[in-house]
Amino acid sequence: MNAQVGFPQRHPYLTALALSLGAAIGLGVSRFSYGLLLPPMRADLGWSYLLAGAMNTANALGYFIGALATPMQMQRFGAWRLLLIGAIATGIFMLVSGMVTGTEILFLQRIFAGISSALIFIAGGVLAARLGTLHPNRAGFLIGLYYGGTGIGIALSAVLVPMAISAAEVRGSAHGWQWAWLGLGALCLLATLAMALPTKQIHEAPAGQRRTQRFELKAFAGGLSGYFMFGVGYIGYMTFVVALLKQQGMQPAAITAFYALLGVAVVASSRIWAGMLDRFKGGESMAILNGLLGAATILPALTASVPLVFISGIVFGAVFLSVVASTTAMVRHNLPSESWSAGISAFTTVFAFGQIVGPTMVGWIADGTGGLERGLIVSAGALFVGAVLASRQKPLLLH
Repeated sequence: MNAQVGFPQRHPYLTALALSLGAAIGLGVSRFSYGLLLPPMRADLGWSYLLAGAMNTANALGYFIGALATPMQMQRFGAWRLLLIGAIATGIFMLVSGMVTGTEILFLQRIFAGISSALIFIAGGVLAARLGTLHPNRAGFLIGLYYGGTGIGIALSAVLVPMAISAAEVRGSAHGWQWAWLGLGALCLLATLAMALPTKQIHEAPAGQRRTQRFELKAFAGGLSGYFMFGVGYIGYMTFVVALLKQQGMQPAAITAFYALLGVAVVASSRIWAGMLDRFKGGESMAILNGLLGAATILPALTASVPLVFISGIVFGAVFLSVVASTTAMVRHNLPSESWSAGISAFTTVFAFGQIVGPTMVGWIADGTGGLERGLIVSAGALFVGAVLASRQKPLLLH
């Protein structure tokens, strides 16, 4: 046993950092880089905001399908193998986006990348929870560090995407955004290599013992409904905020700095909220974080002031992945370990369903007279509702 978990026991922070590359691939690069690519793709391919939003809805649909399939695949492959399968597949799907221009193929790519991202995110969440059991006094920080890896992906995307598009323009490429997809796909595959060995030694049950206990949806009604509204609300910001900033006249260098700082704030969030995730057993953390996100989301809709917009991005980055971490902490606090996979999958499923609704809804609103500003106001409203719903989630008594 000691040989099996030796590295995670001796080096929990390095293990969590390696594991965080999974979150960087599954969300930071695969999903959130699209916000940077949306403006050039929309201009090149003639998309409406509704169609542009539908692309992220397709990604969320794939995420939903992947979340439903993950528990069965977890029993078959185990968490670590499923993590690597999802990461490799995501890198390949990202490369495909750099080789095509057809809307239908790009739509399918977003679906498949969503499926593989769900495999990564749930498997990584289970491994993060197991790592937390080895270090119970630091569990909140280690879980937060895993989800904070999304910020690494966001920050790297913020630098890589404009560099790749600029290089493509210099070479006279007809579709410069394709170069960015190719670079992002290569980044995913490199991150997979760096993640593989350090995370292999996080313990998991042998294949014959991976039995999942029943997950009672009713007992988590407040948390699940609050998390659904989080999925509806936050994704509108991450899909359209860069498009809004371009529309408001922000310079490209400032937009790159804005998105990079948002990503850095995501990484920092693992430290900021660790104590709260350890302390609260019910929906308190999710309620507080959803409320803060709502305030951050509404700011760019009300003002084009650069300092206030940057504050919005930093606060948003420092909060939104901690909402995700709060669900893993809630599952860990309230369920036996054999039910963690089912619990994390259930939360991921409602999260994905919310993301299916969010981008299309905001895109449809943005195509109307209210523009992107009204879309973000609606997103903020969804987050405020999510805060109220999450506050009704009470901790369970484990026997």
